[in-house]
Amino acid sequence: MQLTKRRFAVLFFSLMSSLAGLAAHPVLAQVPKPWEMDMQPAFSPMKKEIIQLHNLVLVLITLITLFVAALLIWVCVRYNEKRNPVPSQTSHHTGLEIAWTVLPVLILVVMAIPSFRLIYYLDRTPNPDMTIKVTGHQWYWEYSYPDNGNVDIESRIIADEDLKPGQLRLLDVDNQLVIPVGKKIRVLTNSADVIHSFFIPSLGAQRYAIPGRTIELWLEADKPGVYYGECNQICGQNHSRMPIAVHAVPEAEFNAWIEQAKKAASGGPVQSNLLAAAEQTGSKDIQR
Repeated sequence: MQLTKRRFAVLFFSLMSSLAGLAAHPVLAQVPKPWEMDMQPAFSPMKKEIIQLHNLVLVLITLITLFVAALLIWVCVRYNEKRNPVPSQTSHHTGLEIAWTVLPVLILVVMAIPSFRLIYYLDRTPNPDMTIKVTGHQWYWEYSYPDNGNVDIESRIIADEDLKPGQLRLLDVDNQLVIPVGKKIRVLTNSADVIHSFFIPSLGAQRYAIPGRTIELWLEADKPGVYYGECNQICGQNHSRMPIAVHAVPEAEFNAWIEQAKKAASGGPVQSNLLAAAEQTGSKDIQR
């Protein structure tokens, strides 16, 4: 018995130490997992609200499904031919008519109120700290920073033959969208050719990029890390090769990266400059 208790104690403290270590370190790359049944974890206020609404609706539809299934079973057992050789001739029941009209309406109201609240919450950026323009192209993304000297970069998928160890096929890009952690980023999307869709699951961001139209959304990353997404609107032959990589870094590293990006405005790869800027600030927070 004492040996069992000791083993349990060792296992418990090992688990707690591991969890504490995960909490103390920045988030790693957020990507889809094989056989993932649930949504990706939330790393932004928007995604947390989306998950809360999802959980509410899931509870409601589960209760409705169980209630309807129970009614069907009860009807099959209670009103089968053996127990009721002479079927009922009832054709109208005022109480039931009112109940199955009012009850669904109330359920829809319970779902509609938080749904509309979430729509308005996601629609406009509350007191944005900076603005980024996102332009979709066949088949790459263009990111512009009008508040930071109009830095403009193009983000393309890394070809399979050019992937380095640790890089993710169909998800990693040559130039990432870099944002500061904990800041409200207003994103303005549009397109230079056809309809695209800017989608980062773990940040709860999804907006169309439509030619001739500017659409607003916002980002706010809770922790440093790389958050992956893709264009999820079929936009042509290479639609599947139009990934998005958002790199959230501390504000000091972002400022250093902006300065390096301005120097590389002639066309050099900005990704390498981000790593150089991180070395200059002495930070260890940038992770893959």
